[in-house]
Amino acid sequence: MTGRHDAGMVTAELAVAFPAVVLMLAVCLAGLGAVVDQVRCVDAARLGARAAARGDPPAQVRALAAQAAPEGARVSIGSTRGEVQVVVTATTGGWVGFVPSWSLLATATTPVEPGAR
Repeated sequence: MTGRHDAGMVTAELAVAFPAVVLMLAVCLAGLGAVVDQVRCVDAARLGARAAARGDPPAQVRALAAQAAPEGARVSIGSTRGEVQVVVTATTGGWVGFVPSWSLLATATTPVEPGAR
């Protein structure tokens, strides 16, 4: 006898493991996307803070920051005692309900430039 009673075992194990591998890949890709979006939020906050420090109008500051930020991001501008602060918040992830979503936040504060408009 040749003992072929375990034929197809590898196929069954692969069929069980494949969805877990795909889910793990989706989570890793979502995490990488969150990192990229966080960097974009930081860049947008810095860009907005520099524009606000120069004395650009708030609408223009929001437009500049929103252009650099991930889609759907919210931009808020504040000022206190000679400093301006720009906060960019966004949500990322949440692919088809399988991957969680993350809230991202970036803040940039800079002093107002002398002679700013």
